Amino acid sequence: MTHEDAGHYAAKHAAGTISDPAIAEAVKGKIQGDSITCAAVHKIAADLNATPAEVGVVADLLEARLSKCQMGLFGYKPERRIVKPAKEVSPELEGAIKKSLVDGRITCLSCWAIAKEFGIAKMDVASACEKLNIKIVSCQLGAF
Repeated sequence: MTHEDAGHYAAKHAAGTISDPAIAEAVKGKIQGDSITCAAVHKIAADLNATPAEVGVVADLLEARLSKCQMGLFGYKPERRIVKPAKEVSPELEGAIKKSLVDGRITCLSCWAIAKEFGIAKMDVASACEKLNIKIVSCQLGAF
């Protein structure tokens, strides 16, 4: 969605899309102002045995802005994204990233798996991708 679409997140979904009541309650409890953090959405998903995408849909239906992407790609103020290119990328990390590419891009979920495999922060993988000029796609929450 574009910046101009802010506050109209439910429009991303088909008319009649219904929220799971338990997820909706959990999301409502974590919204601060008009936003819910990426970490809060992932915690709700884990706690309720749902997917992050399912919780992301509910957040959209409640018109909650997703904030503080754990990879630094969106939702920060005032600069929106905070990820910066890494100064260096180890050959091992570069290899893992390149091995996960599909059509020259890498998914958010693949970045998370690489972070876990290497025991590093998710934002460190995003920084490596920035350095390598690799676009991260398919947000687990449906933000992009």
